[in-house]
Amino acid sequence: MTPPVEKVSQSALDGSRTRVVLLLEVEDGAEQRLLEAYDQMCQRVAAVPGHISDQLCQSIENPSQWLITSEWESALTFLAWVDSPAHLEMVEPLHGCVRDTRSLRFGVLRETAERTSVGGSLQATPRIGDGVVRHAITFTVKPGSEAAVAEILADYTSPQARVDDTTSLRRTSLFMHGNRVVRAVEVRGELVKALRHVAEQPEVRAVEEAINPYLEVDRDLSDPHSAREFFTRAALPAVHHVAARADGLSPDLRRHALFYPAKKGCGQALARLLARQDESAADDPKGPVAGSTVFLRESEDIVMRLVDLRMPIEEAPLAAVGAEGPHKTGVLARLLGEGVDLSDAQGVKRFLTEYDMRLVTDRRAPGD
Repeated sequence: MTPPVEKVSQSALDGSRTRVVLLLEVEDGAEQRLLEAYDQMCQRVAAVPGHISDQLCQSIENPSQWLITSEWESALTFLAWVDSPAHLEMVEPLHGCVRDTRSLRFGVLRETAERTSVGGSLQATPRIGDGVVRHAITFTVKPGSEAAVAEILADYTSPQARVDDTTSLRRTSLFMHGNRVVRAVEVRGELVKALRHVAEQPEVRAVEEAINPYLEVDRDLSDPHSAREFFTRAALPAVHHVAARADGLSPDLRRHALFYPAKKGCGQALARLLARQDESAADDPKGPVAGSTVFLRESEDIVMRLVDLRMPIEEAPLAAVGAEGPHKTGVLARLLGEGVDLSDAQGVKRFLTEYDMRLVTDRRAPGD
């Protein structure tokens, strides 16, 4: 009997209630302004679908340290709000009062008393992690500029991977599909700390400046408001990750990114289907799928799946697509745009030719 595969499995798709903690370092003298900004914001947030409750707290030891905690029916309801233009507008007054922020998100496993009137369920079991946070951003460039942008993004010196004793950049994979760019990062430690570190590196700043003229939507990363707007709009959160622990960062794995043309309103259902299939596939230690990460921006039905294969993609086309068997491929095809046909080998091949994103660069930290 084959022993069960030890695997890492992280997910925002299980429907469990979510607790969000926002740590704030408040500017001296801005305490009353922050309180007033929060009072205005919380009345509007209370009407957001999926929102349950929130609290504003101030440290009893250091009055400059505050936190906002909020509870949501699920991680996806929170992420949908964070993705929205309304979120940027609501939280903007807070930014004028703080020096620094840090956001943490948790699934609720247990509580002291059952609250039958609260929506959402408890997370059933603890998830097994690997100390790595995964995130992606996506944006589009002007049609016709793809080759120039790819050259810029591929030709730069990697920034220093180590941020401090607890945080380091582990891997950056950059792909393009038509005029869409996707940059996926893996960070050991704190994601925001690592992203800020990378953004401050001269070689990265030069690259960002070089691609600015080619962007479809203008940005000014030197302006805090413009930078927040860009990164909020570009965020492509990882909603599910599964990987066989034994594979780790094996150099033999082949990394691919597939961009899925989801039908309007079908992004979440598509992400759930892909996550279920990859959970099952990762249980086979000799199967083609060593691990995958599903990214979802629900407001625009953008779904991207990063998959690490143990064999060439031509030898495992259905596993690469994310569904096997006529029923599952049929369900997958119905969630995708018009013209996608996965009913035979030629259809699967056409899909991979069209939606297997072009790898621009895949960089690992030394020693990882």
